[in-house]
Amino acid sequence: MQETEGPGRRVVVHIPHASVVIPQDVQDTFIVRGRELEHEQLRMTDWYTDELYRGLVATDATICFPVSRLVVDPERFLDDEREPMAAKGMGATYMRTSDGRALRGAMPVPERERLLARFYEPHHRNLTRAAERALADGGQCLIVDGHSFPSQPLPCDLDQTLHRPDICIGSDPRHTPQWLAGEAVDVFARRGLRVEVDRPFSGAMVPAQFYGTDMRVHAVMIEISRRCYMDEATGAKLRGFDDFRALVHEALRDLMTTYVSHRD
Repeated sequence: MQETEGPGRRVVVHIPHASVVIPQDVQDTFIVRGRELEHEQLRMTDWYTDELYRGLVATDATICFPVSRLVVDPERFLDDEREPMAAKGMGATYMRTSDGRALRGAMPVPERERLLARFYEPHHRNLTRAAERALADGGQCLIVDGHSFPSQPLPCDLDQTLHRPDICIGSDPRHTPQWLAGEAVDVFARRGLRVEVDRPFSGAMVPAQFYGTDMRVHAVMIEISRRCYMDEATGAKLRGFDDFRALVHEALRDLMTTYVSHRD
């Protein structure tokens, strides 16, 4: 495995939406079931991102959420007042599907709190600890937030523009320096992919402990259009999946190499 860390900086890879696991006791609370549930997972899962992003850094620096985002979404704010997708019924605990149908029945507050304590909170503790270890080892830390997105907007998406790029780079105004966002664009554009920044999705994951207070933590979100590597109608990998994965790994290793060698 290629070494990506260097003096002064470390990298943590975060993969939040790759899993399709729904524990049976949680699935029993869903209204949507069977083929309808399978279809919703086909639309909402960031398929194969565990393969596209895993293996870039040492195993203990890759944090992958173990269950489906339909159980709990670790990238949503806990407070619905702060979470834009809560208006769509898709806050930290989804109540509606991507097309607005009821996913669950009413969820009492204690049930929501149990779900968050079981899945959301341990995941964020793991991510925070990984960032803390990175800071202790290197002094600065980059969180690469790995996602994918459908080639056409879902009804729930805030950006309904039909034309979508191959790669979306998400940035945070406090934790994504301009040079870092620019390099993230360049590593994919040099490989012939169409890249945009903060469209159709924006932002980048930063653990709450560090957000807005510790500028040693940097973050960049990488969103890959699923049309680049899979059949979106069936979920099957395209024939060229392995070659595309190699391209993604090369691009991201270039980004990491630039990050660890950059001097402000």
